[in-house]
Amino acid sequence: LVWLLVLSLAWLGLALRGEEEDGEVVAEEEDMEEEDEVLSDELEEEDDVLVLHEHNFARALSEHRLLLVEFYAPWCGHCQRLAPAYAQAATTLRNESSPARLGKVDATAQVALASEFGITSYPMLKLFLDGNRTHPLAYTGRMDAEGIVRWMQRRAGPSATLLQDTDTAAAFVSSQDLVVIGFFKDLGSEAAQVFYEVANEVVDLPFGVAQAAELFQAYGLSADTVCLFKKFDEGRTDFPVDPAQGLETAELTRLLRVHSLKLVMEFTDEARPTSNQIFGARIPHHMLLFLNKTSSSQLALQDGFQAAAGAFRGEVLFVVVDVTGYGAGVLPFFSMTPADAPTLRLVKMENNRKYRMDQDSFSDTAIRTFVQAVLDGKVKPHLISAEPPEDWDTRPVKVLVGKTFEQVAFDETKNVFVKFYAPWCSHCQEMAAAWEELGERYKDREDIVIAEMDSTANELENITIHGFPTLHYFPAGPGRKMVEYKSARDVETFSKFLENGGVLPEEPAAVSEVPPLRAGDPFPPQGVPQRLCR
Repeated sequence: LVWLLVLSLAWLGLALRGEEEDGEVVAEEEDMEEEDEVLSDELEEEDDVLVLHEHNFARALSEHRLLLVEFYAPWCGHCQRLAPAYAQAATTLRNESSPARLGKVDATAQVALASEFGITSYPMLKLFLDGNRTHPLAYTGRMDAEGIVRWMQRRAGPSATLLQDTDTAAAFVSSQDLVVIGFFKDLGSEAAQVFYEVANEVVDLPFGVAQAAELFQAYGLSADTVCLFKKFDEGRTDFPVDPAQGLETAELTRLLRVHSLKLVMEFTDEARPTSNQIFGARIPHHMLLFLNKTSSSQLALQDGFQAAAGAFRGEVLFVVVDVTGYGAGVLPFFSMTPADAPTLRLVKMENNRKYRMDQDSFSDTAIRTFVQAVLDGKVKPHLISAEPPEDWDTRPVKVLVGKTFEQVAFDETKNVFVKFYAPWCSHCQEMAAAWEELGERYKDREDIVIAEMDSTANELENITIHGFPTLHYFPAGPGRKMVEYKSARDVETFSKFLENGGVLPEEPAAVSEVPPLRAGDPFPPQGVPQRLCR
């Protein structure tokens, strides 16, 4: 701007030119001051969260021995939803005078930091201990204020309380509904160190540790044992330490997660919602009893459900869902209404396959038989499908459902491009206009079909959708080929992909085989495995 000013005002003569030179010097000085400000290592805060960049990051590490850093993108919806909870956690920790502090880095602006710490998705949280920049720990806690605070508190203080005598042990056991005590004759043993590591991670349970002989005797123990005390079900579960193999971190964590749940959980949203426990336990199968709790006859069905649960602990989690309460919100995922209760469904969590039990009997014997048959692979999944609209095949974008998918997608005479979407997904909504335009462009082509399917209302047996929107191309010809489209979501790139036979030169597509249907199989639909936008 200074040089433009000089050129435009040259006719004013030497005197004015001298003033302009003075102005140029001032402008340069101001630029230098702004640059100095950017390069400053001062630590600024927003809502008690340290605002970090490449010039103050080292200082933050040197001043705070426990520093949790969120690497975020301003446009990321998950980051935006986390922000209030993250700030609340930062304030709580600061008010407690905790040595733990929270910081944040805009990874889209601080590219060097994002690269240094391997940031590949948002938000990504990392804990830096004692100024160590080379080996940060991945955050493993809940993404809410309470979860963040607990996770940081556990790392700021001792992970387990040392219990010296029977009185302190008894008080500790009765202090909460669930407590864990590790009984170790040598607190410096490898097994004890594994116990401390688990205590650091499982922050929603209080951990105690005992070494005194009188405590071993008081609790009827003769060897190293981890005990889970609970005020429900059997009251106490022991996990003896194998003298030869010791303790393994992942296995002890799994056992504590599994056995800290009630034998039969209820899906609720009361003062302490159970959803985090239900899904956080990582139990591979969920057996669900849908009932109307206002009906006494349906309530009685819980007895057989409870009796069947014990045989599958750790493999199948039994859950009661009240269709008139909080559980009503999950009914659409199963294409059910409250009128369908009572009914039973088993869900395989790795792929969200659902299995429906015949409703002839709700006895414990019948439930055990059904569950075992599913585990043994003897029961076919129950696949949901919407009804096709009357004009589904006359629109520029064909509307597919589970019942019609097979015959359309694997028509050997056509190249079929399908968008799998969720109605609530914002990314799906953003690309809706482009997909409609693509349909208009190819509506008169006999060899190309543009289609879409609502994956929240339809399930497919051999295709799993992990996020929304997902785009798959099914080329004409034999072989049941499927190509996943992973490039730009605009009409011109879509067209280039189609005109090149399902290939973009700059990004070769990954081709996979879709297993054929077995003889006698119905047309399969495919449900919503993970409710993610991408």
